[in-house]
Amino acid sequence: MKVIITEHARKRLKDMRQEKITVVDIVCAANTIPGRIPTATRFRGFFAKSGRIFDLVAKDIPGGRLVITIIGK
Repeated sequence: MKVIITEHARKRLKDMRQEKITVVDIVCAANTIPGRIPTATRFRGFFAKSGRIFDLVAKDIPGGRLVITIIGK
C-alpha cells in the first residue's frame, strides 16, 4: 500500500521529541498496520531503527494510507 506522509508529519520529524525517527521508519510502521483505517486513528508502540519509540496517526484514503502525524516518546 502506498504511504503518504503529510507536510505536518514531515515538519514534526525535525522536532527534538521526534529526533532519530526517519521517513523509512514511518513507512515501515504504516505498512505493518493490518486492515483498513476508515477514520484517523492513533497507533502506539512502533520502534524506529534508532530504538526510539513513537506513535502515529493514520487514515486510509483513496490514494493510499495517509500518515497525519508522528508522536515521539
